[in-house]
Amino acid sequence: MITRLAALALTIATPVIADPLPSWTDTDTKAAIIGFVEAVTDPASPDYVTPADRIATFDNDGNLWAEQPVYFQLTYAIERLQEQAEADPSILTSDTLRAAAEGDMEGMLAGGTEGLMEVLAVSHSGMSVEAFQADVSDWLDTATHPTTGMLYGDMIYQPMLELLRYLRDEDFQTWIVSGGGVHFVRAFAEDAYGIPPEQVLGSATPTEFDEETNEIMKLPGIAFVDDKAGKPVGIDSRIGRRPIFASGNSDGDFQMLAYTMAGDGPRFAMLLHHTDAEREFAYDRDSHVGGLERGLDEGPDRGWVIVDMASDWSRIWP
Repeated sequence: MITRLAALALTIATPVIADPLPSWTDTDTKAAIIGFVEAVTDPASPDYVTPADRIATFDNDGNLWAEQPVYFQLTYAIERLQEQAEADPSILTSDTLRAAAEGDMEGMLAGGTEGLMEVLAVSHSGMSVEAFQADVSDWLDTATHPTTGMLYGDMIYQPMLELLRYLRDEDFQTWIVSGGGVHFVRAFAEDAYGIPPEQVLGSATPTEFDEETNEIMKLPGIAFVDDKAGKPVGIDSRIGRRPIFASGNSDGDFQMLAYTMAGDGPRFAMLLHHTDAEREFAYDRDSHVGGLERGLDEGPDRGWVIVDMASDWSRIWP
């Protein structure tokens, strides 16, 4: 018979293993993530991967934080464009820009990806990178979402924060590979996700060095679009290693996940499916933002994990 003292000693001697993903419900999805991480980090496992090759890439919009009704960076850009247009209406040189300045979202979105990039290019140019990022930080501290009333900077996903931390605890490098602007995401990535600016990839405007001010200045135009096929290109040029783990939420991430899974050895790809209209938003195939169609149709046959937000997450926000 075990005495109370002996039982207490046994309890103390037996460590309690904390759940690395407490906001993920106990579904096959959570088990798949943990099973993969345990396999690639166990030196005795045939699937062991050395820490140097434990590269994990994450899309940002709709994957690490929310993206409806429009990308948060676009909301920021529209507000800045409207301020600029009041001072100088001549900057409104296209139907897309004029629609954005008038708050006509339907008209602005009619310009497609090229139109959105035009809004970003005009609204983000003419200032130093440091000044731009300081302005973004100030905006995130005060701007509120139109339907949730939350600060945009607070609309990050608690389950994804746990996943990022879990991977880093297991000696993964976590990188953001976003279609959003690289300087925009770098303004908050470290505070929000624990990801330093040097591990953020994104779309970029042209820049130049100003020898009078010794600052990097943002110029009009688009230098690189880090979306769709651009994501693997950006990963190759910046990281130099093929990821073994990739996470996204839309068809804009399809090529990044395909590139990740095409490598040798163990691989993991997942898509976050927004199915929770009550706690967040529900959208996929016909969405004007974060559309997910090809990933739903082809992902399961490719061995990708589809995360069902409504059933796989016990909570959404921190």
